[in-house]
Amino acid sequence: MLRMTLLSTVSFSLAMLAGTAHAQTYPSKPIRMVAPTAGGAIDFYARALAPSLTTILKQQVIVDNRGGGSGVIAVETVIRANPDGHTLLIYGPPAWMLPLLRKSVRYDVIRDLVPVVLLNHSGNLLVVHPSVPAKSVKELIDLAKAKPGSLLDAGSDTGSSAHLAAELFKAMAGVNIVRVPYKGVGAGISALIAGEVQIMIPAIAAAMAHVKSGRLRALGVSFAQPSKLAPGIPTIASSGVPGYVSQTTGAVFAPMGTPPAIINKLNQEFNRALQMTEVSEKFLGAGAEPAGGPPQVAAAAVKEEIARWGKLIRELGIQEE
Repeated sequence: MLRMTLLSTVSFSLAMLAGTAHAQTYPSKPIRMVAPTAGGAIDFYARALAPSLTTILKQQVIVDNRGGGSGVIAVETVIRANPDGHTLLIYGPPAWMLPLLRKSVRYDVIRDLVPVVLLNHSGNLLVVHPSVPAKSVKELIDLAKAKPGSLLDAGSDTGSSAHLAAELFKAMAGVNIVRVPYKGVGAGISALIAGEVQIMIPAIAAAMAHVKSGRLRALGVSFAQPSKLAPGIPTIASSGVPGYVSQTTGAVFAPMGTPPAIINKLNQEFNRALQMTEVSEKFLGAGAEPAGGPPQVAAAAVKEEIARWGKLIRELGIQEE
């Protein structure tokens, strides 16, 4: 027994030394940040970070877009990669939401990937067409209860933040608002502006320009606290739906088995980049608050989102269409 204990201790010590040695020479080649389809929010954040990370790490950081499969290809590319810290995944809720919405997904973000850093916090905005008489969340709830089924919601894609934010609102407020699905947030917002539907809860970045122009009226923001991303707009929670919170995050991951020393180095350097003015301004301009913190914060945020949205998805029987 003593011999086995000594062998285990030696093996663990050798593994730690090997990990430290790898970290001292890391990175030894360009780093690939695998992102979903080009042109989306996560792709934008990746490209905002890449130049600063290249300077900090003294190796080229390349954004590698792997669209298709609703994000499955990007995730599985990193899961299969060599766990040496030179291939990373940068992604948002679709990575960990898809297994809740589609039974055929084989990966598990918690099981197959190691969190590096929390990337951002993004929220949603409850907006209505100007013809809707409600001037507050409470008035909207009263209107919906007085005329059940008369208000239409631009539901966007199944499982999207706009869809789930609206379903959570309806469930917590106890109102009957009918979902009209549209292909993409842009199509939903266009329908809302045209008056085809009366309500939507899209990402702040997608709605703020239309609120400022007067084409839409904002009633509440989905964060737990007021946000500088939507100045002067109260939270939904404080305006009629106590406890309501709907926010999404992005995160950076490495393949399972990546040495802890490399994870810690990456975490430190990503935090440095997120704090740079040129990076944080780009995030804020795109409607996201830069996050950061230790890897444990990213892990906790992802687990919390899976628990919160998983519960809603199961209760409502939501499945990818």
